[in-house]
Amino acid sequence: MTAAEDAIRARRRLTNKLIASHEAGRLRPFFAADARLIAGDGGLILGAEQIVAAFDGQFRDPDFIDYVRTPATVEVDAAGERAAETGRWMAHWKSGEMSGSYMACWRRQTGQWVIESELFVTLGS
Repeated sequence: MTAAEDAIRARRRLTNKLIASHEAGRLRPFFAADARLIAGDGGLILGAEQIVAAFDGQFRDPDFIDYVRTPATVEVDAAGERAAETGRWMAHWKSGEMSGSYMACWRRQTGQWVIESELFVTLGS
């Protein structure tokens, strides 16, 4: 595994921890300012501030527990500036769970890997 792959996997683990601890504000540095997210229901969220606000809204739900994204692959381009992460995601609420597949596009920005876009597809509940 390359250093870039290790760094992206480590950042994913950290985002999972921040989500589990319901720390929306601390997720901001993981997203490019112009990030785009397509949620499991097909909804589009534009920009890091709106993505963080969406997390904050989820965290206010007393039934919400966490989202866990588990990477299967991380592929880095030859220049070491962009990467594609694919894997499975699970969402947990006290009343049940949902799951599916995801893909994230990461880019290197001022020496750090940030999420440029994410697509989540709900496949099970």
